[in-house]
Amino acid sequence: MPETLTPRRRLVDRLPFDAAALSERPIRLFFVGTFIGALGVGLVLPFFMIYCVDVRHFHPWQGGTILATEAILGIMLGPFYGTLVDRFGPSRILAVTMPLSSLGLVGIALASTPLMMLGVAVFFAVVGAGLWSAFSTLMARIVAEEHRTDAFGINFLLLNLGIGIGVIVSGVYANVHELHTFQVLYVAGAVLTLVQAVVWLALWSHGGPVAVPEHEREHGGWREVLADRRMVRFLVGGTVMMLCGYGSIEAGLPLFVHNVAHLSTHVIGLLFVFNTLTIVVGQIFALGAIRGRSRSLVLGVVGLCWGSSWLFATASVVNDLAPEHLRGRYNSLMGILWGLSGAAGQLLASLFLTVNLGVAWTLIVAVGAALGGLALTTMRTVLTPEEDGRAVLEPAAA
Repeated sequence: MPETLTPRRRLVDRLPFDAAALSERPIRLFFVGTFIGALGVGLVLPFFMIYCVDVRHFHPWQGGTILATEAILGIMLGPFYGTLVDRFGPSRILAVTMPLSSLGLVGIALASTPLMMLGVAVFFAVVGAGLWSAFSTLMARIVAEEHRTDAFGINFLLLNLGIGIGVIVSGVYANVHELHTFQVLYVAGAVLTLVQAVVWLALWSHGGPVAVPEHEREHGGWREVLADRRMVRFLVGGTVMMLCGYGSIEAGLPLFVHNVAHLSTHVIGLLFVFNTLTIVVGQIFALGAIRGRSRSLVLGVVGLCWGSSWLFATASVVNDLAPEHLRGRYNSLMGILWGLSGAAGQLLASLFLTVNLGVAWTLIVAVGAALGGLALTTMRTVLTPEEDGRAVLEPAAA
């Protein structure tokens, strides 16, 4: 007798992903942790430069240099953490770095001079350089390969949904004339980071070290990672695209809106909310739209129109390239990509906005994002159909 299709069942069947496969307890816990942490990120994400320049009254160059210093140190420490993740497992790294990161957020709330803020940035870099590698590796561990693209996509959706909600709260609450409003937001972000850590530590059994194959022990490691020309090509194109996308937007957009367009922090919040809600809505359609299509081509489209809702394809591509015993190192290179683009993008934005060339800055980052996207489309020529997401799954033989 055929199963009766309830309205809920019909809705589930129409989703562009396998809802049953992605509703297992470990995956649900990971998604919950992502959303909670994203709320904390959203409380503070748009306002660091505003906090430094317009609340603490640092020079824009000082704020940009602080951000860039943190990013550069993160780049330098990223490979070290990648090795630690492979050797000890992602759960142990997260158990140490996430609580310390929450202390760093409290430090931002209390830092009253550029030197103190620089010290906090150094601390943040040291404890946070391994977060990307650790959580990406943990997620790849708990999701079957055939569902990995969907899982990273949903995780990115929840990340942006949480950020959007957090930004709504901070955009309404923050007041550049009242220091304590920013301090409350940073402390709240610290508390949410601790809660996220507790949730993810429930996945401890999935985040241990993996055995290294005997033939890889002598010749594996970073030598093997750097010999992967596909990954090297990805990093070059991805860095250009991210430099002119996320890296420039994080520091440049709030300053441009507040100090060039002379709009309030509430408007900055609304812009970030609009961006994240666009991502959330677009993500649902993107999951179905890219199925069976080239991920490298999708990344090229991202660069051409900076549709950041599809950035999850980068994480999925990297984890498909990575052998299990080197997954932490491969994911650490993704963290380095974000860090390098962030450092250069923040300095670029600070330079142009300090000398009143805000419009020129917007044109440069737009062209740069497009060029980076074009470079990433060439990845298609060096990836297998499976790695690029172009493979069509054939039904099993009867």
